[in-house]
Order: sequence, then C-alpha cells, then structure tokens
Amino acid sequence: MRLLRSGLSRSDIQPRLRDVVTEMYRNIPTGVGKGRRDLRLGRKELEKVLAQGAGWPVKQGLGEPRDLEFLEEGGCLEGADPNLVSDRAYNRGQSQLGTLGSGNHFAEIQYVAEIYDRAAARDLGLWLDQITVTVHSGSRGLGHQVCSDHLKLMLDAAAKYDIELPDRQLCCAPLKSPEGRRYLGAMSAAANYAFANRQVMTHWVRESFGVALAAGPRQVGLDVVYDVCHNIAKFETFEVDGKKMRVCVHRKGATRAYPPGHPQTPAPYKKVGQPVLIPGDMGRYSYVLVGTQQAYEQTFGSTCHGAGRRLSRKQAKKEARGRKLFEELEARGVVVMAAGFATVAEEMPEAYKDVADVVDVVERAGISRKVAQLRPIGVIKG
Repeated sequence: MRLLRSGLSRSDIQPRLRDVVTEMYRNIPTGVGKGRRDLRLGRKELEKVLAQGAGWPVKQGLGEPRDLEFLEEGGCLEGADPNLVSDRAYNRGQSQLGTLGSGNHFAEIQYVAEIYDRAAARDLGLWLDQITVTVHSGSRGLGHQVCSDHLKLMLDAAAKYDIELPDRQLCCAPLKSPEGRRYLGAMSAAANYAFANRQVMTHWVRESFGVALAAGPRQVGLDVVYDVCHNIAKFETFEVDGKKMRVCVHRKGATRAYPPGHPQTPAPYKKVGQPVLIPGDMGRYSYVLVGTQQAYEQTFGSTCHGAGRRLSRKQAKKEARGRKLFEELEARGVVVMAAGFATVAEEMPEAYKDVADVVDVVERAGISRKVAQLRPIGVIKG
C-alpha cells in the first residue's frame, strides 16, 4: 500500500475529476498480464530491480530520492537474491513493472473526509478536503511465480524435516535450512519488485494529474506519506520473554504498526508513530492510522491490513447480475474505470465488511490509533 498526499483540495479537482481518472487509466496498465510497451526490461535490468527495489526506478528518473525516505525498509529488503528467481518468474516480470494488475488491486483518488487526531494529521501532512491517492499493488506475476516455484519445494521440505502440516497450504521449512534460505532470498527479491512497481506507478500518477489539470509538480504535490507491506516475511528485533531477539515476522493480511520513536519510523513521524494504511472498499472509505507502543509489545508491531471479504468473488458476481454498478458508484460520487464489469462486481462495496468496524476494533485494542478517514472519488481497477 502507498499513500500520496497532494497540494490540492477537492474543489480543485472536482471539475476535472473524470479527466484525471481517464489519464490515470491510460497511463497505468490494469488487468491480468498487462504492461506498458515503453517499460519492458531486459534480464540485466530486472536483476537490478530485484536487488535495488524502489531505488532502481528513482535512479531512472521515475520518482524523487526523497520518496525512498517514506517507504518501509527504504523500499529495499536486504538479502534479496535475484539468482534465486526462476526464468519463468523473470519472463512474467519483464513487462509488468508499473502495472496495477487485477483482483482487489486499485489506484484510488480520495479526499480527507474526517480527521480524528489533528496533531498527528498535521505531522503526516494531511488536512480536511485534501486530495490523496492510494496505490494498492504488489509483485504481480513475478511474485506469484516465486510462490508457485517454491510450493513443491516446501512440501518436500516439510516431509524431509518431519513437519506435520494441518493444511498443504501451510507448507514450510526451517529458516536456517537450505530450502528456507532459498525461499527468503527469492521472496525478498519479489518484495523489491513490488516496491519498485509502486514507485513507477507513483511517477505515472503524478504525470496523470499534471496532464489532466495542466498543473506543475509544485501545485499538484503528491508527496509520499508512506508505503507499507501487508504480505511479507522480515527479520525484525523484538523483546521476547524479557530478551531482545531477532525474529522472522510474517505479516499476511496484516501490516506493520511501529510506535512513536522507533528508529525505523521516518523522522517527520517520530512523535506520532509509523503511518498505518487500512483500505476499505471503493464505495465507502479507507483509514490512516499510526502505530502504537502496545502493538510493538503485544503483536510484534502489527495491526490489521483491511476489512476482509463478506462475499466470495463468485457470490459477489452472482449478486451483481443485472445491476449497473458503474452508475451506482457514480451516484455515490465515485468515478470508476476498469477493464471490465466482472472485476468491479467481484470488488463491489457489498462484497466487503465495513472497514470502519474493523478499524474501531484495532483502535480499542490499542494496536493502532485513528488519524484520518479518506473517501474515494475516483478509482481505476484491473
């Protein structure tokens, strides 16, 4: 997830909203397997992406060096080994950098509808009615292939190391085993691809706003608030049973929530804590929160990532039959552009729980603190 804040208010963009959404949809490829012809990478270039993460596109002029200060791990995981990524994964990744993909991935224009903590919002650079953009996408086909490549290896490893699996999908290997180390190296490379992917899309979002609004970078803004992962395994240090230990934290459907003062929290956010981005559905709202000391002590610095589905994709498509979802969403003030009706049907608002309920739970639990609510006005999907 990546959140950008602009220098624009809702009134600045509303008359040209459809133009901005159209330009974003034209610039950012959406859908399964889609890519831009002007950014097809050779093997050597892709190896650099897997090793350098978001730093690679910044070096190519696709972003600003300052962007990297506001990405989890600076947008690059240590330990990534491009040599552990298969040829099939390389082939899938060559044309997909800077692409949104399909499913629940999206790029969404929003405005700040509510502020719950004025001091924290000020530190994050957020203000009422401000235009923001959230980009949700990951490592695309390359990352999916890395996972697929290691499933059989992990199943074999589980048997080799006498690990009893309650479900085949929980196949695993000891961290220090050859199989475990190979997977971590390949997974980290895929994570770096994801950081780079969002960085390239950030550049194209900025270009889209500039073209549609005939405005310069200073007027548009679109600075990175934060970029944080929600499906990743990383080595981090925590206190366990009274001792500081380096542990492997796997956040699947969860996101990092570091507290105020943590060394890895960007300097401008030291007083308030690491920004936490929790998306909702495209018809209601998303939230910006900050991490807490309680999360650091009780949940390995983690909180929820989203609301979770209420309907399966199949059920959602069945319930959407005969409906005019694009018109329904526009009646709510949301302009949507997508590759087809099926994706919008799968991701319609009713398919998800109300994220406000989930956010209230994590705040009451003390593992995140609400800062602002963001409401969508323009969405592109695969």
